Amino acid sequence: MKDALRQQFERLGYRLAELDALLADGSVAADMKRYRSLSKEQAELSELLTRYRQYLQREQDLAAAQELLAADDADMADMAREEISAAQADMTRLDDELQLALLPKDPDDERAAFLEIRAGAGGDESALFAADLTRMYLRFAEAQGWRVEVMSASESDLGGYKEIVLRIDGEAVYGRLKFESGGHRVQRVPATESQGRIHTSACTVAVMPEPDEAEDIQLNPAELRIDTFRASGAGGQHVNKTDSAIRITHLPTGLVAECQDDRSQHRNKAKAMAVLAARLRDKDKNERAAKEAATRKSLVGSGDRSDRIRTYNFPQGRLTDHRINLTLYKLGAIMDGDLHDVMAELLRAQAAEQLAALEASA
Repeated sequence: MKDALRQQFERLGYRLAELDALLADGSVAADMKRYRSLSKEQAELSELLTRYRQYLQREQDLAAAQELLAADDADMADMAREEISAAQADMTRLDDELQLALLPKDPDDERAAFLEIRAGAGGDESALFAADLTRMYLRFAEAQGWRVEVMSASESDLGGYKEIVLRIDGEAVYGRLKFESGGHRVQRVPATESQGRIHTSACTVAVMPEPDEAEDIQLNPAELRIDTFRASGAGGQHVNKTDSAIRITHLPTGLVAECQDDRSQHRNKAKAMAVLAARLRDKDKNERAAKEAATRKSLVGSGDRSDRIRTYNFPQGRLTDHRINLTLYKLGAIMDGDLHDVMAELLRAQAAEQLAALEASA
């Protein structure tokens, strides 16, 4: 382990002692928000330093075993070699884990997320592909035990989606889904194609962390235009007789959010406001990311919606993620929601880039 890392863990040890003292102070407990924040930091640091102490212990075990082997005791030599091999393996594993644990974390990773899918080039086939992507993400969310709510949906004539917005809540939703933002391209023979020709169409996916109601974006009512309209689609006579659907336009940016999923105009307005706030926050985040990308392009892409990040080739049963040159021949399983391999490789690529950046700055 590098000396710089050891020094960092020593500093973290001092910070943990400071946190222990703060949390023992009764006045801190009076501020529940601060108390929860400090408690979370304490738990994370405690786990990290426990792992660091395990590394130091295995380092001592390795030194002891090497001394035993150097003593030239034939009866103990085999045992010493086994301990040296085991200690070195444990140290390598712990060193990797500790370096990953020190990587900067996105504070949004633990948030719920809005997932927006829009049909792009390709007409009806693009809308059908948007429905396939929606099903893929719903299956994945179901496997994670996440809760999904349809915020708004605009269906196409053939049963696909021109646009659909989902709210997904659960453990680390944004952290798992954030790499899905970008252009998704499909190559396949459409159901409407009579001559068996392969067509190419595309959809865009945007994943936005849900803003905290008490923080982040504050919407100025004077900058909003709120329109009501009659909801379309299934829902019986009620939706045909009342203007319960809501469309909110943010005048300074032109961003629009609408919701017609609920029969209550009040609830539709609240949902549309939440989506609009997420879009404004996402726009601000993307603008800041674009400035940073001018000096260093992210390995897994900036999440810009114009990026073509992935191709789904149905004739070959192949998925290709162009950001990390990943190709998997298990498209059927992926479209059924098995995204684990793709997401694991994207997270691994991000971690590798962050480690390289840390080493370069050390």
